[in-house]
Amino acid sequence: MDQIKYIAPELSLLCFALIIIMVDLFISNKKALAILAVAGALVSAFFVLMLWNGQAAEAFYRTIAIDQFGLFFKLLILAATALVILASNGYVAKFERFQGEFYALLMLSAVGLMLLVSAINLITIFVALELSSISLYVLVSFLKDKKSSEAGLKYLILGSVASAILLYGMALVFGMTGNTCLTCIADYIKGMPGTSLLQTPALLVGLILIITGFGFKIASVPFQMWVPDVYEGAPTPITAYLSVASKAAGFAVISRILLTAFGVPEWLHNDWAMIIAVLAAVTMTVGNITALLQTNIKRMLGYSSIAQAGYLMVGLAAMGMGSQVDGNVRSGLLFFLLSYTLTNLGAFIAIIAISNKINSDQIDDFTGMGKRAPLLAVALTICMVSLTGLPPTAGLIAKIYIFSGAVDQGLLWLVIIAVINSCISAFYYFKVVKVMWMGEPASADKVTSSWPEWLAIALCCISVVVIGVLPGAFIALTQSASALFGI
Repeated sequence: MDQIKYIAPELSLLCFALIIIMVDLFISNKKALAILAVAGALVSAFFVLMLWNGQAAEAFYRTIAIDQFGLFFKLLILAATALVILASNGYVAKFERFQGEFYALLMLSAVGLMLLVSAINLITIFVALELSSISLYVLVSFLKDKKSSEAGLKYLILGSVASAILLYGMALVFGMTGNTCLTCIADYIKGMPGTSLLQTPALLVGLILIITGFGFKIASVPFQMWVPDVYEGAPTPITAYLSVASKAAGFAVISRILLTAFGVPEWLHNDWAMIIAVLAAVTMTVGNITALLQTNIKRMLGYSSIAQAGYLMVGLAAMGMGSQVDGNVRSGLLFFLLSYTLTNLGAFIAIIAISNKINSDQIDDFTGMGKRAPLLAVALTICMVSLTGLPPTAGLIAKIYIFSGAVDQGLLWLVIIAVINSCISAFYYFKVVKVMWMGEPASADKVTSSWPEWLAIALCCISVVVIGVLPGAFIALTQSASALFGI
């Protein structure tokens, strides 16, 4: 029973989700549900902080780990959940009768993602992944119109295929090693003869299938086909949540699997690192070039999300290359995820505030928004600048940080491709900025926002600028969280 404290963040969030469902039955003022949901995220974050300075531990028969790596991602997921709940304040009017279910499912998905980032056993990883995914399948189709239902069905079918592929990969690894715990798999692999994955084909296939399964989760090419349709059809707050929380958890778990179970010997991590590096180059290029052609801002950010996954994979490949990696290389991925989460959430929340009023997601309909909603236009501009990777924002520091680590590990060719892709991305990010500030508005009506939306936008944009100007404390935080991965 004394191990219950290790899952107190997840249990408290689960309790608040159940309370919301019960309270929803008896109250008429549904705004109280959003307050309860934010309170649940804050209470859960409090329990995470209580564990932060404690000693790293493994609990529940070595199925979950309590370490700063997992706790960092739990805080990131809770922050994203709370910001999405705040941003949903006006949007939930589209499904007035089901607000309780909306908030409860969002929190249940967060519980699954929090378990996922601390899981150290293949079975626990799969169960946590499905707990999160089932909630998201429902949330994507929550609008119940043609686009939303189609997006939900596509997400369910492709997600199920990805889960089956992942499970088959896990089964092959279990068949080869006889273990499901990550450190046990690592111990077995250390004792295996051979100097290449090609000499152990079953292990190679298992590893490729695991990367494929999580490739769907992080929207890496060639497993990204679900992204544009699902992002466009889902309620915009859920699109924002998918683009950051789900992606962050996906990168956390794939990093833990690759660096813990397949981190040694050297030939093994060099092999998977090169696979990730090639996928990163293709993912960045496909995401950015396709984003250039989009006229719908949600689809554009969907393809942008694919490109950003490519940049993140640069950091993951750098962590796997070479026999020695320093703290900067290890923490580059975490710092980029922190920056990307705040930036992309800020962009999506501004889009929610605007598109909910003008009832359109077309980029052309954002024309002249600098005159109709100047503060929202400023916020969206800051986020677009950060996504491009320009000063004085967190996006610039994140790209410098992750690219310099990759150069140190001999991935100069990959960094050159990434820089070219960053230049390409400027065209479609600044297309939005251009229409907002240089076009004539179709209407003189002002676009207003509620205070919860403003609070969420302000938190994101201020954080993006503060991290860009004073990154030291945040770099130290990510270095501390990634310290356990010393290949």
